[in-house]
Amino acid sequence: MRYNRQRVPKAFETQIPLADHQKAADYTLTRTRFAQYELLLASVLLLIWTLGGGLDLLDRAWRHLELPERTTGVGVMLSALALTALFDLPAALYRTFVIEERFGFNRTTPKVFFSDRLKRGLLLLALGIPLATLVLWLMQTPGGLGWLKVWAAWLGFSLFMTWAYPVFIAPLFNKFRPLDDFELRRRIEALLARNGFSSKGFFVMDGSLRSTHGNAYFTGFAKNKRIVFFDTLLKELEPSEVESVLAHELGHFKCRHMLKRSVLLACLSLVGLACLAWLMEQPWFYLGLGVSQPSAHTAIVLFLMVAPVFGVLLQPALAALSRRQEFEADNFAAEQADAGSLIQALVKLYRGNARTLTPDPLYSAFHDSHPPAALRVAQLAAKIR
Repeated sequence: MRYNRQRVPKAFETQIPLADHQKAADYTLTRTRFAQYELLLASVLLLIWTLGGGLDLLDRAWRHLELPERTTGVGVMLSALALTALFDLPAALYRTFVIEERFGFNRTTPKVFFSDRLKRGLLLLALGIPLATLVLWLMQTPGGLGWLKVWAAWLGFSLFMTWAYPVFIAPLFNKFRPLDDFELRRRIEALLARNGFSSKGFFVMDGSLRSTHGNAYFTGFAKNKRIVFFDTLLKELEPSEVESVLAHELGHFKCRHMLKRSVLLACLSLVGLACLAWLMEQPWFYLGLGVSQPSAHTAIVLFLMVAPVFGVLLQPALAALSRRQEFEADNFAAEQADAGSLIQALVKLYRGNARTLTPDPLYSAFHDSHPPAALRVAQLAAKIR
């Protein structure tokens, strides 16, 4: 990436100025370097929580209150999550008010920043307390299949949150207004009608309250499906370009990508819970990770802390699957809308969001959920007749 900084790739040299290309390279490098510092900090915190005895100290502090076992467990689990969020606060502040500010993307005020954190904390309590209580109760039921019941409960909770998010949770953080652009609505309605897709409505979100980055997404399911556009996106793109972006997102639904991802995550969570159930019965699991008194709640917290370390092994395969699905969605969009408009939309989004056009191939193969810009544009250009 650094070596390609002095020249815009040929496919984009007439559309993206050198200064914007260099900004994207610098922005990507800055974020990548900071992510490395965050990884180092997370590793240190993990050692403190486990081998350093942090979780054991937290567990003993709650036990000292002599509350019922399940209440103690819920307290340990939620306080561990709260402390983890607190430790992440300096990094979040730096990302928002230093990195994003430096590159001209930040519009978040300190008031909005801390208001968001407070709302998330209250949601954690409102949803986390009953969920953690249910999980501990199910894990402790006799018969050895509590983990399977937890899996079923988790799937139900995930479906509920998918249904509830657009109506009850998202409005806590952003304002949504109906899309009032007649020309754009006409295009969207025609696109959806061609594909037999029904929606609860088209909404514009005040994304500019926090950032200049633009985006669009589908949310909800069943009769609660909504289409949401960031106001920043609508300011950047023409109606035909917005239609093509929406066609890409619709392609994920028509190609059943959301269903496939849900099934994959359900299978991974099933395997994870089976591993957790086995580890809960192993004394070395607790002693090896710094916990002196085995319990269901400490096993859950330890597993949630350690599992991402091994989850890294799945990252390349999951990223490759995501990139393949992005290509499939692009192909669908090229059939349902104008491929040239999608190319123009992508170029504007790459430029406006400062996404690098020349990612490191090895890093991209391991981490990136979207294909490199040059490959996406080349594939779409081949479909223009």
